[in-house]
Amino acid sequence: MNYEKIQFNLNAYKETGEILDAARFLIHEFELDDENFLGFGFREELEKNSILLTANGEIGDMQEVLIPKNLFDFDLTLVLNMLAHEMLHVRQKSPKMMITDKNEREWQAYYEMLFHTNFPQIPELSDYYKNFFGEKALIYYGRMAEGSELQQKYAEQKADVEKLLKELKNPDNTSTILRDNV
Repeated sequence: MNYEKIQFNLNAYKETGEILDAARFLIHEFELDDENFLGFGFREELEKNSILLTANGEIGDMQEVLIPKNLFDFDLTLVLNMLAHEMLHVRQKSPKMMITDKNEREWQAYYEMLFHTNFPQIPELSDYYKNFFGEKALIYYGRMAEGSELQQKYAEQKADVEKLLKELKNPDNTSTILRDNV
């Protein structure tokens, strides 16, 4: 993938104020689109240094992803991972999947940001964001009922996340997961 060309196109969209078109461009370029995706809309910006995207719509209905107008002021790799997170929610809320438990949806989406099992074309996050989103994933895992079927279903994935976080905190003990970044 030619990231310089993609960034050039994003800058052109941004210059002309076509932020929604820029987001559509990215989901097309990175094959994130889904038949349950209604489109993009704007949401209020939180702060200049933080972003929030949401997939809005009832489970079983088409989903609209709301993005802030300043989305493309952020690092492209972070933006792509955030878009992948929300596009996974679009799939999860589709009539085909209908994942009703919010904790399960969030767990899957944060796990995706770390390991890219659904969207392998999305670039890896920096270690800082891997740690941040790994911690968020564990919060949602913890919100599943203790010892529940859901926790059992994701026990191996939880071990993957814990191993990754441990390796991030102790870089002398890295495995092949992190060596790809060196």
